[in-house]
Amino acid sequence: MAGKPRNLGLSYIDKTGVRRWREWRGIKDTLVDYGWWCVMWKDMIKFVLQSPIQVVKGIFRYRWMLTYLTLPQFIDRQLEGMRGVQLRAGHALYDIIIKHTIDIIADSFNADRNIGGKKSLADRIVCFDELVPTELMAGFPNLIGIPVQTIPIFLSSMINQQLPPVYLDAIENFGVPADVCPLPSAEAGVAAEGDFPIFGKCFIACNMPCDGSIMTTSFQDRYFKLPTYCLGVPLRYNDDVDAQKYAVEELRGCIKFIEEHTGETFDWAAFAKALESYNEVTRFHLDLWEINRTDHPQVTGPTPWLYRMYTYHLHGGMDQRFNKADKRVRRLMTDAYEKRLPCSAEMRHKALVWSCPANYYTNFSNWLEQCWGIVSVMDMETHISQVIIDTSTPETMLEGVALTYQRATMRKHTKGGYRNAVDEMWRVAEEYNVDTIIMYDQISCKGMDGLQGIFDEQARERNINFIWVQQDLMDPRTISRRDMRRQVNQYMTSVLRETPVDPTLLDFDDCDAF
Repeated sequence: MAGKPRNLGLSYIDKTGVRRWREWRGIKDTLVDYGWWCVMWKDMIKFVLQSPIQVVKGIFRYRWMLTYLTLPQFIDRQLEGMRGVQLRAGHALYDIIIKHTIDIIADSFNADRNIGGKKSLADRIVCFDELVPTELMAGFPNLIGIPVQTIPIFLSSMINQQLPPVYLDAIENFGVPADVCPLPSAEAGVAAEGDFPIFGKCFIACNMPCDGSIMTTSFQDRYFKLPTYCLGVPLRYNDDVDAQKYAVEELRGCIKFIEEHTGETFDWAAFAKALESYNEVTRFHLDLWEINRTDHPQVTGPTPWLYRMYTYHLHGGMDQRFNKADKRVRRLMTDAYEKRLPCSAEMRHKALVWSCPANYYTNFSNWLEQCWGIVSVMDMETHISQVIIDTSTPETMLEGVALTYQRATMRKHTKGGYRNAVDEMWRVAEEYNVDTIIMYDQISCKGMDGLQGIFDEQARERNINFIWVQQDLMDPRTISRRDMRRQVNQYMTSVLRETPVDPTLLDFDDCDAF
């Protein structure tokens, strides 16, 4: 591999995770990286210049807004050490995420009543819980669907690990127990601190991913003061009890609710067109997975799960930029696979990453690859809905969307019974021919608590390296990034007796990093 990464840890400024210098990747890849870096800053500057007054108001009104000015450093973390196709594919996919995120922030600020936004725009917005994918809004082409928690807390927690504790402490002071899942707790904390923008005609809540979300939704409901529809999504979707009729009726009720509160009529033709676009994005992911099943994976690490999660929840078939990026990356990875190019400087282990990842350490799988040669070819949050939606009739479209919603992020494999969590993991591990499984132990989640002994026993029977990594999803104070790395280091040195690919990444302090 040209410009093979080495001694990456030497460039870190202690505790900050910030580099003293940009990574040298060889002439060609360094120019590619710098070119995309310039595109990123161009998009951010353009956003500020389009609505400078609203952006300045937003910076002073919301503590999370400054986090988005560190986006370039976030992208650098995800792509550290990457070369060739990995670098180009990663930049192409992250570029679309950034552009789409900027659009959401722009709509939010331009409509936000807290900072003098336009009522005419605010009245066209339907607020969604971030775990409800936006496909339904394709049927309302004159309206805008905005997942209200995504910008203030979900994406920002990935960019800046220091942000969520502020909101977690705030909501615990309101009496929410400290052992509730940090995701819904942090969302409720944003409401308690008054840090959600205010806009919209109505709010679509849901029962996903868990009971913690249901409990803390009441805080957001009181904050927004909007008519609210709670979309009930079946939990045990693979059981013999057929829940599909109920799931479809819930979607019909949601459509009717939006029509009543906005005066708009659902457009089935626009809905079908968007779902075809959504299907194309799903097919791209299936193609990527097919290549990663082989001995020559091409797009690995954090990129697949971050892009899959974003497109699943926010693309909705309504933004063709995603489809164009997919075509570009499909060509890159297909050509590289045909040439049998390596995806990594050294691939010692093919790994499956299971359970919910830590928002505050999105590039953990990249560290695994650069430090130990553990290449993540599939993970639980990538392996969400694979449903290709039948667009032939309104009924088949609703049935497909209902099935898709039941297989959402943080839900498909942590809910729905033993076979979703355990049997499915072993099926995927065999399908991708992995020799290592990284199992996140999200200590505030009860989903996997009773299964540790079962996982360990079955891993021994299959001769699979099974590495438990404790983390706390949104709160790095409980288990830090450094603590997560130490758990892997201990297993690799004491159990497998291996030496790191890059010893400079073995141990470093990034407690004050974004």
